[in-house]
Amino acid sequence: VQLQASGGGLVQAGESLRLSCAASGRTFSTYGMAWFRQAPGKEREFVARISWSGGSTYYTDSVKGRFTITRDNAKNTVYLQMDSLKPEDTAVYFCAARQTGSTTYRYWGQGTQVTVSS
Repeated sequence: VQLQASGGGLVQAGESLRLSCAASGRTFSTYGMAWFRQAPGKEREFVARISWSGGSTYYTDSVKGRFTITRDNAKNTVYLQMDSLKPEDTAVYFCAARQTGSTTYRYWGQGTQVTVSS
């Protein structure tokens, strides 16, 4: 599966952005999807994940209550709605996919830059 992330940009603190990740292939609905981010000088970190059906989601503590991950299997797309953005959310955001039953995200998008100014 090939992934293409988009939707990043420059916003002020408190504003919102919605990231999209479009996937190729007819088996998208069998993949668990996730968003990760990497800030300058830091390691890549997990942000959120969603099950193949969309019925299960999980977030890292720092984004709980502010970010929402969803997916539309008919459109082969996963979204990350980011509200109440903070300067510390500034990073390159990556979407990733893993096959159902696997613990490894083998497929990665190219990343989209999110910059939050104070």
